[in-house]
Amino acid sequence: MIYKTLNIDIDYARIGTTDAGFQCTLTPYLPENSDEVDPHRRRPTVVVLPGGGYAFRSRREAEPIALKFLAEDCNAALLEYSVAPTRFPAALLQTAQAVALLRERAEEWNVDPDRIAVCGFSAGGHLAASYGTLWNRDFITDYYGYRNNEHKPNGMILCYPVITSGKRTHGGSIENLLGEKKDDPELLELVSCEKQVTEHTPRAFIWHSFDDGAVPIQNSLMMASALAEKNINTELHIFPHAPHGSSLANATVYGNYDGSFDECQVWIDMAVRWVKNI
Repeated sequence: MIYKTLNIDIDYARIGTTDAGFQCTLTPYLPENSDEVDPHRRRPTVVVLPGGGYAFRSRREAEPIALKFLAEDCNAALLEYSVAPTRFPAALLQTAQAVALLRERAEEWNVDPDRIAVCGFSAGGHLAASYGTLWNRDFITDYYGYRNNEHKPNGMILCYPVITSGKRTHGGSIENLLGEKKDDPELLELVSCEKQVTEHTPRAFIWHSFDDGAVPIQNSLMMASALAEKNINTELHIFPHAPHGSSLANATVYGNYDGSFDECQVWIDMAVRWVKNI
């Protein structure tokens, strides 16, 4: 396995925010090819975006997720993106650079450049959905000078995602994302992902629990509906019970796991199958 940590640098002053002393990093986890199996294999690659309400990055939704995809012969890349007090659009620009870097080094890292997906949890799901809907907007493409879709995501895996900034939002995530601009109507519209879906939005895999007590299930339903309106291929799973932040829903991520939401564990197997087929 190839394992390394790379710095992701942006000009925070240029976008009107602060780095807060934080260094954004991308850590790729890359299986090495074997002559016994396939020396030229190109793998689907998942950019993992942990949740944490744009206040922190949950360890439960970070390396355990990357290692699970790695175990299923996928590449994974963990993005430690900026959170409050750093504001929008810093995390989006960091995600753009991560995707572009994976595509740029596709040959070296055995990345299939047509199968790069962003995978986010909760607020990380909002980041993934925002990136999937906004990746080709001028404020991203002009910042980097992208002109050839080198930063285009091929899919989104949205795990109990924050989607809307409206009635069913997770208010803390949006406030941490926008800071003093949390009441700006234009920004609120821009970060409401279900309102930004276009024909250029990539296909999606979405899952949520019906009784999520932090991010209402309507977030995933609104996103799936918006994608369907644009005829964007979408796979949606609703599980009957799991607490918010359930991640892999097993003892790997819960020290005192009691098995009460085992039914959610299948999501990762379904997501692996999905990403291998985008």
